[in-house]
Amino acid sequence: MHYLTAVEMLELLRARQVSAVELLEAHLRRIEEVNPAVNAIVTLAAERARTEAEAADRDLARGVWRGSLHGLPVAHKDLTDTAGIRTTYGSPIFAGHVPAHDALIVRRMREAGAITIGKTNTPEFGTGSHTVNEVFGATRNPYDLSRSAGGSSGGAAAALACGMVPLADGSDMGGSLRNPASFCNVVGLRPTPGRVPSPSPTAAWFTLGVSGPMARTVADLTLLMSVVAGFDPASPLSVAESGAVFTEPLDLLDLTGLRVAWSPDLGGLPVDAETARVTATAPAVLEGLGARVERVDLDLSGAEEAFRTYRAWYYLLSYGDLPPERLGGNVRWNVERGREVTGADLARAERLRSRLYQRMSAFFDVYDFLLAPVSQVPPFPVDAPYVTEIGGEPLPDYLAWMRSAYWVSVLHAPAASVPCGFTSGGLPVGVQIVGRPFADLRVLRLAHAFEQATGHGSRRPDCR
Repeated sequence: MHYLTAVEMLELLRARQVSAVELLEAHLRRIEEVNPAVNAIVTLAAERARTEAEAADRDLARGVWRGSLHGLPVAHKDLTDTAGIRTTYGSPIFAGHVPAHDALIVRRMREAGAITIGKTNTPEFGTGSHTVNEVFGATRNPYDLSRSAGGSSGGAAAALACGMVPLADGSDMGGSLRNPASFCNVVGLRPTPGRVPSPSPTAAWFTLGVSGPMARTVADLTLLMSVVAGFDPASPLSVAESGAVFTEPLDLLDLTGLRVAWSPDLGGLPVDAETARVTATAPAVLEGLGARVERVDLDLSGAEEAFRTYRAWYYLLSYGDLPPERLGGNVRWNVERGREVTGADLARAERLRSRLYQRMSAFFDVYDFLLAPVSQVPPFPVDAPYVTEIGGEPLPDYLAWMRSAYWVSVLHAPAASVPCGFTSGGLPVGVQIVGRPFADLRVLRLAHAFEQATGHGSRRPDCR
């Protein structure tokens, strides 16, 4: 039962062919079976979930359907506040922290009838695309336990891949929804900023970081988007469009003549040979569906400096008041970079990003989508802190291997990670589908078509 899709689970619940309690217990058994090896779910709320599942069944018996996720077990990233459930942010400073309120994305999922089963692992404050922290240790890749699950939503991706939950939320600044989806053979969407509101008391206008959905199929991903998307007045960047738009069918996109730009290296980035081999199969898939795919020389100049400047500023803003001696090395490094940022640096970053946005706006007047690798490398050893070289080219720091994801973050555009195949050693590799800003549903429709044509996402890991 744990590997049914979320859509299938909901159909069984509605038809009373399975109860919410039975569904929950199936997932709790799965967690007990595989989580000790994978370490994806770090705080389990089993008894609370059982109480909520019993209440969901009583409602079903009375003909009450709370919402589109009624009775479905879900997990929330440990960066995301959950009222009454420990939320550590992956930091020893908050190891015992229990929030009093749910984050908006959690509240929307619960109001739609979802049952919180627990919290998924994340690096400290979501810093980096390798899920390891001093509180809970490392999350391991379900396809090879000696490898990284990616990050920072690595716990969510691994939990989905192993069938511990059918749906999970995540967040993405430099690839934290997309990289772990690629590493774990699941799907993740970085929405257009504001599509899934993220109210913040400190960084309400920050557009690089977004919340979003993760799932095993694009249909399930879109289901979750229909719940978590939609206007909220507490978020100044919130898109004034209902999440109901994501209830429209996914098979309405006519790929005939669709213009897709293929960039195997996003404008000159080093790409691992195995990753390049697998992702090079993606254009032919779309061409077989009727699209016109053209290899392009992409110009994303300015993305590197803009991302690093805004990111450094954000880290100082968000974590600069915490005691530096209690922060992990990656967070401390980012905060230190933030202290170096000047007003002139921010002005230059804004100019660079504005010019890049205008260039890409013209680009999307010509092309409907951009197709590219999600990550420049396949899953790397879990004991390595980060990737230090790609194809013999040394990298300057722990951020550099994530450029193929974080350059796209600067574009203010929706981007989906979809399974594209496997390395010769059986490690998952994803492809990135990027659309014009606010064209989230069109991105999901193309991702769905790609998924249905390939079937790569149906390959399951051993998890043990």
